[in-house]
Amino acid sequence: MNRRRVASGSPYEPVIGFSRAAVAGHHVSVAATAAIMPEDGEPPADAYGQAKRCLEIIVAALEEVGASAQDVIRTRCFIVAAEDWVEVGRAHGEVFSEVRPASAMIVVRGFIDPRWRVEIEADAVLDEG
Repeated sequence: MNRRRVASGSPYEPVIGFSRAAVAGHHVSVAATAAIMPEDGEPPADAYGQAKRCLEIIVAALEEVGASAQDVIRTRCFIVAAEDWVEVGRAHGEVFSEVRPASAMIVVRGFIDPRWRVEIEADAVLDEG
């Protein structure tokens, strides 16, 4: 089976031992993605801004393997505050309103970096052609 891995430059990738995205055959899995900013910049303080950044990173990883947001079949949004679902959902809808993948919004206790309000995962399927 054809396998590929994509790195995004997250400082956690080499430490934890994971890839931003992994491709096996026609399946693409994008790891839980937080609002990691270029050059160790501060993430946006708000859930909407963080979700937008997460989705930018996810879409870039998808594009690197020849996929797009249109190929996504499932997402999972992990949030630390239930009330953030509206803003995270708004950012998610801006990318996926036409695609409408299966999705979940899950409230969690926290993340590695306490500034993070959201992490998002995505699964996609590449065309067979």
